[in-house]
Amino acid sequence: MEQQVLLTIAFWCLAVGALALVILLVRQRQISTLLRARNTALQNDLRARDEEAQHLVSARLPALVDALSHMAAEVPGPLHPQLSNTAYGQNLQLVVGLVTESVEKSINRVEQSARTTLKSMMRTVQSLANEQQLAISTMQDRHDDPDVLEDLLRIDHANSQLGRRVQATAVLCGSWPGQQRSASSLTDIVRGATSRIRDYRRVEVHAQVENAVISRAVEPVVLTLAELLDNAARHSQPNTSVEVNFRHAHNGTAIVIDDAGVGMNAEEVRRAAGLLAAREVADINRLGDPPQIGFAVIGVLAARYNFTVSVDTTSPYGGVRAVVFLPTPLLTRIAPPVPTRAETPAVSTPAAPPPAKAPALETPQHTPASTAGGLPKRRRHTPRTDRSPSSEQTLPPSAPSARPAGETAAGMGAWQRGTRSGRIIDSSDSEGNTQA
Repeated sequence: MEQQVLLTIAFWCLAVGALALVILLVRQRQISTLLRARNTALQNDLRARDEEAQHLVSARLPALVDALSHMAAEVPGPLHPQLSNTAYGQNLQLVVGLVTESVEKSINRVEQSARTTLKSMMRTVQSLANEQQLAISTMQDRHDDPDVLEDLLRIDHANSQLGRRVQATAVLCGSWPGQQRSASSLTDIVRGATSRIRDYRRVEVHAQVENAVISRAVEPVVLTLAELLDNAARHSQPNTSVEVNFRHAHNGTAIVIDDAGVGMNAEEVRRAAGLLAAREVADINRLGDPPQIGFAVIGVLAARYNFTVSVDTTSPYGGVRAVVFLPTPLLTRIAPPVPTRAETPAVSTPAAPPPAKAPALETPQHTPASTAGGLPKRRRHTPRTDRSPSSEQTLPPSAPSARPAGETAAGMGAWQRGTRSGRIIDSSDSEGNTQA
């Protein structure tokens, strides 16, 4: 009996020990499974962090630098979005912010340095161009030979184009377009803009208007129209014309420029609209080769003087229609100029020129300052006293000329009046810092 009780106790002890062993084994299994899962999670998290760091270095930061430099459209986001709310993800975002701030400061310093350098260079070139313009004007007043005047006209036209390019670059760098001018009619402004482009013969103005632009906006509007006309002429066939029309509205006047060029695609229109509306800041370091600054300069002028420019419409000839809308505050009216005797239009049948007189070489006489056609006259100097009487000769009264005198006088007189009238609008100050 006693032995049976001992066996029973031993059995239950073994049973309890086995149960405890089973419980320990199950518990150990659970702990092992939990540790294994945690280890796997940690490994996955570590791998995700390594991949995220690699993605930051190889993809996000380069794209960010390109985007800040206007080279990329968008910056990719995190590779593992679940890390964004963690301390690690926040630290990565802090790195992105620091890099962004550093790159922006660096780009701003480089661009400001480039603008300052270009502005100083353009001021020097403007000064030289204006000195050249003054020399050309002086020569035009001094010479009356038609061939010389024709060559001077070509030089004057080339100098006007040079001045426009320099002036546009200076405006893009922060300079003002020029001195304040007197109010001018829209027709004269279009003519002044036309005189600054290479293919000026292709520009056709189909209307005459009485409205004028106030003095402070004359030079900006001339420069804007010159850039648009030059763009229209360069991107269309040489045998086509560029048409300019005026459209009146209740709150202003629109200048419409139509060309028969190749037009622009959707991306070019979007880019141009952003520059013209000044929504996109033009990077001075990425002007292209050759520099494409036309729309950027127009956008700066439009924002500064409160007019609008659009090129998002197709012209009736398949090209581009550019519209410059001048609101009423920029418009005025001026009294029509009273024609002087020299500016009176010639009749269809010009009168015969007076007979040429033989200028005496012996006695100096004060000749008129200009001919009937408006050309300056040269003055003969008194000959030396040691000349023999036989050398004193006069020109024959009917000396032949290469061109008819009436045609030469009328043509050169009109040319001189036109250049003087156009230079009132076309000329620009070398500093250009007078604020309207």
